[in-house]
Amino acid sequence: MTNAILPPATIGIVGGGQLGRMLALAAKTMGYRVVILDSTPDSPAGQVSDEQIIAEYNDTKALLQLAEVADVLTYEFENVDLQTLNEAGKIAALPQGTELLRLTKNRLREKTFLQAQGLPVANFAEVTGPDDLLAAVEKVGTPAILKTVEGGYDGHGQWDIPDVQTAEKLLTDATLPINLTLILEKKISFDRELSVMVTRDGNDEVRVWPTVENIHDNHILKTTFAPATVSVVLDEKIHEIASTIANQINLRGVLGIEMFVQGDQVYINELAPRPHNSGHYSIEGTNLSQFEGHIRSICGLPIPEIELREQTLMLNLLGTELTSARNDLIHQPNWHFHDYGKAEIKTARKMGHITALGAKNIQALQAWGTEHGES
Repeated sequence: MTNAILPPATIGIVGGGQLGRMLALAAKTMGYRVVILDSTPDSPAGQVSDEQIIAEYNDTKALLQLAEVADVLTYEFENVDLQTLNEAGKIAALPQGTELLRLTKNRLREKTFLQAQGLPVANFAEVTGPDDLLAAVEKVGTPAILKTVEGGYDGHGQWDIPDVQTAEKLLTDATLPINLTLILEKKISFDRELSVMVTRDGNDEVRVWPTVENIHDNHILKTTFAPATVSVVLDEKIHEIASTIANQINLRGVLGIEMFVQGDQVYINELAPRPHNSGHYSIEGTNLSQFEGHIRSICGLPIPEIELREQTLMLNLLGTELTSARNDLIHQPNWHFHDYGKAEIKTARKMGHITALGAKNIQALQAWGTEHGES
């Protein structure tokens, strides 16, 4: 691997949140230097890195400064200016490129891409203004969900449309953006929400992490269980979907694929061109975490086949749940406890997570989560 980027090279990460933090920890363990670009002083990622450039993500000068000190660039979230990132890629290696970001930044482009590959997605339609909404509802059917094509997270930027009457009423709603392109998607009556992480290594070998099952609470991921209880046929179908996408886009870095499952039918809900919350279990649960996998992939290193050590549960700590978990650490020898180092605790904010391995420890963590869940 003559083009591999080896330690002690410098990895520049755009974004200083918890994903950047765990990427930095994986990179530092391997001997890389890490520099973070984030506007928050002493950011979660900055706390564990060699250096932090304190600036906004759309600060062209700062992003180019990051490129000047880095050998390779990556990012922890999608909202990066593509033009500036392309300019930075002329200075430092940018293995992920910007095409995947361009696709995944826009839900309409993403769904159109997946449909063009013959991959399963829910029926959808473009809505360019209020005049299109009723026609889109007629085409897609109800129940449906209207979403902004860019931005929005954890349920924000979405409107439920259970019937035509709701769509008609929504046309008079002041919260509906009238000058934005939206996407209307058929709401799937799904049994479960699954996800999978995938990457390709320096030899272009596709590596897929186990299929996992996710439970959400108010649109926020609460728990991830690995492995998901699925048939061999369904699991193979999901791995085939992941491999198809990875090869089609010449993937570098990890990609999260969120799916809805209805019986044995899979529908791809969303792609995340970075480490994903539902992959956090892999730090302890698999032989190679999604974070080390990401670092190895962007640096052109080999990655072994991914193996699950044993049944694993990841529980997100939201808001004041972090304080409860900190206080209970003295009673929990079997927890793998992760505190993201955020300065301020806010309701429903992801503050950390706990991972448990093995059936007995999983049951205990589930019980703890039920008792201490943020109200």
